Amino acid sequence: MKPLLAAALASALLAAPAYAQSADPHAGHDMPSATPADPHAGHNMPPAPPADPHAGHVMPPAAPVNPHAGHVMPPATPADPHAGHHMPPAAPVNPHAGHSMPPAAPVDPHAGHVMPPATPADPHAGHNMGTPADAPPLSPPPAEAMAGPRFAADGLFDPRAMAAARAQLGREHGGGTRYTAMLDRLEARIGNGPDAYLWDAQGWYGGDIDRLWLKAEGEGAFGGRIDDAEVQALWSHAIGPWFDLQAGLRGDFRPGPDRAQIVLGVQGLAPYWFEVDAAAFVSHKGDLTARAEVEYDQRLSQRLIFQPRVEIDLSAQDVRELGLGSGLTSIAAGARLRYEFAREFAPYVGVEYERKIGDTADFARDAGEDVGGWRALIGIRAWF
Repeated sequence: MKPLLAAALASALLAAPAYAQSADPHAGHDMPSATPADPHAGHNMPPAPPADPHAGHVMPPAAPVNPHAGHVMPPATPADPHAGHHMPPAAPVNPHAGHSMPPAAPVDPHAGHVMPPATPADPHAGHNMGTPADAPPLSPPPAEAMAGPRFAADGLFDPRAMAAARAQLGREHGGGTRYTAMLDRLEARIGNGPDAYLWDAQGWYGGDIDRLWLKAEGEGAFGGRIDDAEVQALWSHAIGPWFDLQAGLRGDFRPGPDRAQIVLGVQGLAPYWFEVDAAAFVSHKGDLTARAEVEYDQRLSQRLIFQPRVEIDLSAQDVRELGLGSGLTSIAAGARLRYEFAREFAPYVGVEYERKIGDTADFARDAGEDVGGWRALIGIRAWF
């Protein structure tokens, strides 16, 4: 039954008129050619880009594409306010920039100054230093300390052996004898009057305390006679670390009358290294005279020495037969520059001004003698 119903239904459908299409509203109108079929019809297309709002406008040329587009860039550096200005050279980069540095030391106010060596710090500065508890007593030693024998070791050892040991110790610690001979000045003197020569020598023999001194000096003209000469023999005794007291005899030898004189003087090293030799003389006729010499050695190097020298002579009375007036009789002041090829041998050159003073100068003029002037010196200093 069911197949029959299905066939009847199909026949009915085939016999019915077809479904009429709707009428075309453009029928009978002049229409433009149909748009070509869309080649993408039926394809899944992305949404169309939005319409360009600037379409149809005259636009300036497009800016060049930014090569950094799409990159993450650091913030732009602020514009340099000094751009276009003439700036001095930039300071060098500080190598310690960004480091944690200790505070800078204060500027030294003495920087660039030559400062004397610093005095070592006193380790006791600021301490209250009292007398140590174990300090020895300040009172003199008790009498018992001196009650024993003078040489206690003689009670334990042979006294003769100890006496020889003490004698040896004394010789090794200043008890020996020594000697020195020095030619202090041997020089030619060229200047006013005839050319002359001069010698001044001295030497000693003895120990540290007592010595025998011999001194000799004189002068004369080349090719002529000796004008003046003297020799002294003296006993010398140390009166301190720097000076000796000297006493003895002096003999004068000259064309005129000779004199024998007693000598009393001092010789040594004064403060600031001035060498001093001063003496008073009393002749066998009662004439009293004196002389003082001062020298100073200024070392310009280990071998080159500059030596100023001053000598003055005085007389307590007029001695016409010797050509001496009372008071200051003469003065000599000069300087010598010597070079020590060895400590024991040194040639020198120098100048000296020598002049007789007062009545002594008058006596010289009356005798037709020169009263003095400048002289050039050439000489040798030696010792052994």
